[in-house]
Amino acid sequence: MRPGVITHGSTDDLLPLHRQPGFLSFLLSRLAAVFAMQIQAVVVAWQVYAITRDPMSLAYVGLAQFLPMVLLLLPAGDLVDRFPRKRILQLSWAVQALCSALLLALSAAAGGDVTPYYAVLALFGCARAFTGPTLQSLLPNIVPRAQLAQAIALNSSIMKIAVIGGPLLGGILYAVGGSLAYAVCLGGFVAALALLVPVPLRHAQQSGPLEATAWRRFTAGIGYIRHQPIILGAISLDLFAVLLGGVVALLPIYAQEVLHVGPEGLGALRSAIAVGALLMGLYLGVRGIRRHAGTVMFAAVAVFGVANLVFAFSTLFWLSLAAMLVAGAADMISVYVRMTLIQLATPDEMRGRVNAVNMLFIGSSNELGEFRAGSMAAWVGVVPAAVIGGLGTLAVVGVWMRAFAPLRRVDRFDEATAEAARS
Repeated sequence: MRPGVITHGSTDDLLPLHRQPGFLSFLLSRLAAVFAMQIQAVVVAWQVYAITRDPMSLAYVGLAQFLPMVLLLLPAGDLVDRFPRKRILQLSWAVQALCSALLLALSAAAGGDVTPYYAVLALFGCARAFTGPTLQSLLPNIVPRAQLAQAIALNSSIMKIAVIGGPLLGGILYAVGGSLAYAVCLGGFVAALALLVPVPLRHAQQSGPLEATAWRRFTAGIGYIRHQPIILGAISLDLFAVLLGGVVALLPIYAQEVLHVGPEGLGALRSAIAVGALLMGLYLGVRGIRRHAGTVMFAAVAVFGVANLVFAFSTLFWLSLAAMLVAGAADMISVYVRMTLIQLATPDEMRGRVNAVNMLFIGSSNELGEFRAGSMAAWVGVVPAAVIGGLGTLAVVGVWMRAFAPLRRVDRFDEATAEAARS
């Protein structure tokens, strides 16, 4: 059993989700951290592009964060399964607070060299390698299994408040001054650290024996997922949808050169994605998906691709906002199905490593997708880059429906749990 973990089977399990010990504090803690990350993402992208006026600079913003995550995610997953998860999360958020402080110093210096920004983002990517699998592994330790699907939907939708407000506030703060924006980010990470302190981990399970060698421990999550076609299909489908179809990296260019709006408009575009996700997350938290989960996931990814195609061709700000709204809602459905499948089908002692692999494929694909979009925009133009991405997403849906038939046939979530038990 991991040190410092409490395991309870008590009347707390009968409480409503919002009254589960530590759940609200955990949500507020994540809310503060995600707020800080979203503000910082908008400000860094706008600031770097303002300095360079080069689309490739946006690609490097994503790459600087992607490479450290690739190198550290698997070892991070092993550490999450061996050491106190809450302590690991506190340390990773402390490093991210340091990054905000360094960006504050760089912005105040007002230099014309973007290389230091890339260096700080690389350190930020190192910290995120530990944050992702730890956060995903903590939620099942805080709430009972019977409330996990509801907690995933509510947690995801509440986080969208930060994803909505963060970019909007980031654009406004940058218009006032980049240094102020980074100071707010620093405060957000400090608040997240304070709110995490009282959160108890009441639903962790007894750990089994660990693999003998570090390499076997690091790769155990890959081996587990490889033998779960439903989970493998869900993760890889989401990966290629984000890798090919995402247009987030292109938003600064669209805002300035296609839609002719300022940093406030950029913040609104990023927030529209989150608004759609928030509304869909709230719906899923109340109704959920009870039947045809696999088919619903494929349909959602297809809608995501179509929405990005509409955005690619749009020259109207309101239509672009609507397209991003639909894309965000579709993406929330995909995330909800994928995360529920993973959490319900994975034993607690494996969650850190399995979630690390999930983050490797999904979390880092955001940054790699930004590199793909930025570099392709530099080569063929911003609109063709967005169009190619949307068409690629639709092609992936067609191929994956044939290649991962077990995922397409998933009806209820408990079927994925049974699939895990048979492996």
